[in-house]
Amino acid sequence: MTIPLNPSLLTRAPHRPHPALTVADDIRLTLARLHEACGPARRSFAIWLAGTVQRKHEGPVIWIAPRHLPDRPNPDGVHGLARPEGFVHVSPQRTEDLLWCMEECLRSGAAPLVVADLPGPPGLTPVRRLHLAAETGAAEGAFAPLGLILTPEMGGAPGVETRWHMAPAHTPARQGWALRRLRARQDPPRDWHLAGPAHAATGPIRA
Repeated sequence: MTIPLNPSLLTRAPHRPHPALTVADDIRLTLARLHEACGPARRSFAIWLAGTVQRKHEGPVIWIAPRHLPDRPNPDGVHGLARPEGFVHVSPQRTEDLLWCMEECLRSGAAPLVVADLPGPPGLTPVRRLHLAAETGAAEGAFAPLGLILTPEMGGAPGVETRWHMAPAHTPARQGWALRRLRARQDPPRDWHLAGPAHAATGPIRA
């Protein structure tokens, strides 16, 4: 007997399509999914993304980082890219609680953006759990939440929707950042140059 397969079982795309957050140009991140940012300027990417989310929604940006981590968003540095008063900071004492906190925040659907600053890429099972939590939040909460994990060096978490690498590309005359889309389910790799200091407002300039 031949059993027909549902086409959704054969695709790597989300089973239930969700709209995407368009940051600028061809920079899109699908809502209710988990994304990854890596590289030395990954936190700048997260703050830039937070500013975009804040211009569209009133909900808080939840930023999860281990309590011992000295690198935190500085309100003076965040100002101009995002609203620092719109951040809720969660600081678990144990590293293993970082993903648990992120999962619960995504599942609640109480925030449009949940960021977790991790010491290294998580495995496939935690990534799948975070995808499912974001899907649940979209179905039952106030927002279709966007999940973003920050990982060092070149990242490499399996199963993420997209992976972005961001690094400083400053010149003596102007600030700048090099952004590269390393991986995406729907789009090919691509490079941009973000010109500062007002790059969050003007959008990226294609390299």
